[in-house]
Amino acid sequence: MPMDSDELPTEIELDREWRERAEAVIPGGASTGSKRVEALYGSADAAGPTHFVRASGCHLESAAGRTLLDCSMALGAVALGYGDERVSRAVLSAIGAGHVSGLSSALEVEVAERLCNLIPCAEQIRFLKSGAEAVAAAVRIARAATGRARVVGCGYFGWLDWCSDSSGVPPGVRADYAAVPFDDVDALQAAADAAGTDLAAIVIEPVVERLPSEEWIRRARTICDRAGAVLVFDEIKTGFRLALAGYQEYGGDVEPDLATFGKAMANGFPLSAVAGRSAIMEAARDTWISSTLASDGAALAAAGAVLDAHEETEVCDELWSIGKQLREGVEAAVRASGIRGVTVAGIDPMWFLKFDDPALETRFLEHAIGLGVLFKRGPYNFASLAHDDEAIAEIERAASTALVEIMEEDRHR
Repeated sequence: MPMDSDELPTEIELDREWRERAEAVIPGGASTGSKRVEALYGSADAAGPTHFVRASGCHLESAAGRTLLDCSMALGAVALGYGDERVSRAVLSAIGAGHVSGLSSALEVEVAERLCNLIPCAEQIRFLKSGAEAVAAAVRIARAATGRARVVGCGYFGWLDWCSDSSGVPPGVRADYAAVPFDDVDALQAAADAAGTDLAAIVIEPVVERLPSEEWIRRARTICDRAGAVLVFDEIKTGFRLALAGYQEYGGDVEPDLATFGKAMANGFPLSAVAGRSAIMEAARDTWISSTLASDGAALAAAGAVLDAHEETEVCDELWSIGKQLREGVEAAVRASGIRGVTVAGIDPMWFLKFDDPALETRFLEHAIGLGVLFKRGPYNFASLAHDDEAIAEIERAASTALVEIMEEDRHR
C-alpha cells in the first residue's frame, strides 16, 4: 500500500540514508577524499547530498532525486561536460572492440604520438591511471635518471607515500622530500641548497590558487639547470584547461623536463600521463613503473576524443571565457549582498569562494544546494563547455539568493 505524501521521506532524509549506508561499508563514506561529507560541506552534520545516480552536461541527479547544477565538474576532471557525445561514442566503440587484452592497445601509441606533437616538453609518454600515480612516476623517473634522492616540491601531489606526512607513512619514506610554500623564491632556493648535490628534482604545481610569478618559475628552471636536476610541472589540473599543454604552454617560455597530466585529459575517464624529454624518460626502462590497465582502450579513446574536440574548437579559450562569466557573476552576488568575510579568488577557468568563517561556508553550501547548485568547498569551481548562459545565470542567482537568505536568518536571530 503506497504511503501518503506526508509520510514520504524528504530529500534530506534520503541523503542522510545514503550517507549512512556508505559509511557502514566504506571508511569515511567515500573512496575519494574530497567527496566525504566533511570535505564537501565542511561539517559531518551538514545537510547535502553525497551520492549521484546520473550526470549530463553540467547537471547531476543525486541519489535522493535532486537535480543540481554542478560547479565542481568532478573535481576538474570534466571540461567538455558530463556524458559528452563525442567522448561517449569513442568509449563505446573501444569497449565494443574489446578495450583490454594481453597486448597494448594501438590507441596507446596513437594518443602518445598526438600528445608528443602538442606538449612542448613531450618527446615520450607513459600512461597511468591517476594523477597521484603520474607524479610519483615522474619522481621515480627523475631519481632514476639522476641517481639522486632529494626532491623539493610545492603543491598537492596525491596520497602516495613519497610526499605524504599522513598517518601510516614512516618518516623515513618521505625523508628525502622537502615542501616549500608556493611562489616563495627564497624558500625554494634554500631547500635546493640544502639538498645540495643530491637534488634529483623540483616538482611544482604551476598554479596554486593563483598564477605564479615569473621569477618563481624561472628560478626553479635555473636551479635545476645548474644542479643537473629534473624540473617537473604537475599539470594535472592545468592541462587541457589553462591551455591544452597546461601552464608550460600558457605561461611563457619556461619548459619543464617532465610534466604530468590527467583529469580533463580524458573528460572524466581514468587516465594520466607522464610526458617529457627522451633523455630523461628513457630512465623509465631502468626502474619499474607498470599498471595492468594503464593502456586500456576505453580511457585512451576518451582522450582521443578530447584531443579531437580541442582540434575542432578553442576549448581552453572557451573555458577561460565561461569561467570569467561564472566568477564575475558570483563576485557580483557577493558584492550585492553586502556580506562580510566572503571573497572570490583563483583564475577564470578554476576559481573559488573564500570564507573567513568555516561555519558560514557550510551554511552557504547548504543554502545553495537547496537552490539547486552544487558549489565546491574551497578550491576549485571549474568551468566547463556545458555551462551555458542559462546555467551561468542560475549559478549567479543561487549564490545571490543563498547569501541574502543567510543575512536574513542572521537578522532574525
